[in-house]
Amino acid sequence: MPAFKRCFWPPWLALVVLLSAVAAQKLPPKTPWPTLTGEEPAVIARGGMSGLFPDSSQTAYSFTQLFSRPNTVLWCDLQLTKDEVGICLPTVKMDNSTDIVDIFPDGKKDYLLNGVPVSGWFTIDYEFEELSNVSLIQGIYSRTNKFDGQLGILSVDDIHENFKSPLWLNFQYTTFYSQHNISMRSYLLELTRRVVINYVSSPEVSFLTSIQARVAQRSTHLVFRFMDSDVIEPSTNQSYGSLAKNMTFIRTFASGIIMPKSYIWPVDSSLYLLPHTSIVSDAHKAGLQVFAADFANDFLIAYNYSYDPISEYISFVDNGAFSVDGIVTDSPVTASSAIGCFAHVENSSTAASLTVISHNGASGVYPGCTDLAYHQAIADGADYIDCPVQVTKDGVLICMTSPDLFSGTTVAKSAYAASESIIPEIQPSAGVFTFNLTWEDIQKNLKPEISAPQQKYLIYRNPLYQNAGNFVTLSDFLSLATNSSLAGVVITIENAAFSNKNLGFNLVEGIQAAVEQSGLTNQTGMEVMIMSTESAVLKAIGAKNSFKLTYMIDESISGADNSSIADIAGFAHAVAVGKQSIYPVSTAFIVGKTDVVGRFQAANLSVYAYLFLNEFTSQPWDFFSDPTVEINSYFQAAGVNGIITDFPQTAVAYKRNPCLALGKETPRYMLPVLPGELVTLVQPPSLPPALPPSPVLDDADVIEPPLPPTSRNATLSPLGAGQPPVQSPVASSHPGPTRLPLLFSLLALIVGASLS
Repeated sequence: MPAFKRCFWPPWLALVVLLSAVAAQKLPPKTPWPTLTGEEPAVIARGGMSGLFPDSSQTAYSFTQLFSRPNTVLWCDLQLTKDEVGICLPTVKMDNSTDIVDIFPDGKKDYLLNGVPVSGWFTIDYEFEELSNVSLIQGIYSRTNKFDGQLGILSVDDIHENFKSPLWLNFQYTTFYSQHNISMRSYLLELTRRVVINYVSSPEVSFLTSIQARVAQRSTHLVFRFMDSDVIEPSTNQSYGSLAKNMTFIRTFASGIIMPKSYIWPVDSSLYLLPHTSIVSDAHKAGLQVFAADFANDFLIAYNYSYDPISEYISFVDNGAFSVDGIVTDSPVTASSAIGCFAHVENSSTAASLTVISHNGASGVYPGCTDLAYHQAIADGADYIDCPVQVTKDGVLICMTSPDLFSGTTVAKSAYAASESIIPEIQPSAGVFTFNLTWEDIQKNLKPEISAPQQKYLIYRNPLYQNAGNFVTLSDFLSLATNSSLAGVVITIENAAFSNKNLGFNLVEGIQAAVEQSGLTNQTGMEVMIMSTESAVLKAIGAKNSFKLTYMIDESISGADNSSIADIAGFAHAVAVGKQSIYPVSTAFIVGKTDVVGRFQAANLSVYAYLFLNEFTSQPWDFFSDPTVEINSYFQAAGVNGIITDFPQTAVAYKRNPCLALGKETPRYMLPVLPGELVTLVQPPSLPPALPPSPVLDDADVIEPPLPPTSRNATLSPLGAGQPPVQSPVASSHPGPTRLPLLFSLLALIVGASLS
């Protein structure tokens, strides 16, 4: 067929096909499913893998077959051409899913579609042969357009001949076609005489009743499709919401129903889950299968799921009360792994030796570095929780996301904001710093604030808890850890030289004292990890302690020379590297893989990758907008020892899925993707631009002078009790006059002037 001539397959895909063919699907026995038949829920790929590729394209269907569960159902939104050839396109109007506007610029028409005037390019105005030069494009603009214009429109016969998978035809516009003397009923009846169609769905009762007697004998399942609850079904003149209350009527002409997922798990106006309805159990009692629709990894979902699509799928198939019979999704690989690997998993099991380190606690769920974020990270099963240590004006060591209180607190809305200042040694922008305020100032006058790293895409985190939780001191943090089952804690130290020189406070000694007071040094079962971008900090601590030391590389690198690796191995036990230092990214496509993980590990340095987020806008296209696919690739393909994440629950759930213990029998949907290979499907001129080379880590990046001595002979206790206050190198942010001895006032003015 003409459509299959526009196909560009890279050599690596043949290998994937071979691997997927030999990968056995031997999974652990599953608990019986509470579906209508007791069988596992079906995965229905709407337009194939349309969450990445143009809907209903050859590539979208091929990827579904390669990477999803066996017998994943291929969904086709059926449209008819002028010569009554069945084609697969998301709607009868072609200009949002094809480049027909460029091919037939004068083809725009006006029609009534379900009684509504609509303008565009319609399938009924073109014969199939005329569409041979029309290419598919991505119709959802938030998805990549790099695969546009490469693949042609497929007929139903194309799909039947080239993809040996169950097929689902959705008849959405039967009345519209009838108004133009094109019979979808006649087309279907002729088609089913020569092609096995496993499922036929329609939102029109009259269409399903008209074909019921003819297709039932061919084992075709008829499925009634629900539209939004207030929409009127034309055959009965009842709303779909009303029909949802009469399952016995629907059973007279259909064997199943398909409905938006909101019918089953509704959400409130703030995008939080409400209690599930009884609609699945009601349908099952009537003998109807239930298929839930509108799933995609890159759609906004209820905040309860923390941007983890697997968590959402599990709530529909493994919630302890019911399971839908199938999932209709734009992201069939994720649905496959949810059903095949993450459902019915015991929380106590661990299948992977991946270390999960929190980033400011579970900061994707609660404001970072608060008691709630730390408790959540522990409950999620994180191996380590972390505390980025900052110091207050009165010498209290606290856990805070940054020394700048504009990050992680409501200081911007407080009176302290007027006293912002610039300290170039810390950051180029103005801030209000922890050492400008006392611990009491922070506790009483500021609130935590949840981070929003993807807010440029209007994606926010857990708004009901935007300012929830309490700030904690380092001592509070350590006390919390000692009473938990954690493997250890991570204490992050930055700006130590600045603190010694300008604040007169020795961070290293203060932290050592806090750890000793906590008793952690006497607990052999809990590890203390010190992390820093400053080699001088790790050298200073390593000379006096047996802590695990991790050197954080705060720039993207393409490699590391032998001498720099040897330098790091001389003072650290591990390195933390940014994700792009492992898989470089250009225009959201991974364009290669470095050897930094293997090089560091060869020097007996563990490698922790950072920073992992769940929001789909944070992931390259290679990972299918699925944070679990991303984790899987860094662990199985790149071989990292651990990850640092805002969402420990997602990483821990990944560790516990039993498919990781299957070795050569790992199902294909849990095999790591091949980062850097997806871009080979992109054709010129859409190829991402070449990346400028990242630097190679060398000695100059690693070697630092020793920490300077403290500027005054004062070592504060971890809580600063009974000690002189730390003096800020800038004017105090505290409202009202600051009373200091004359000498310290002059010193503050001199240092402040030198830094401005």
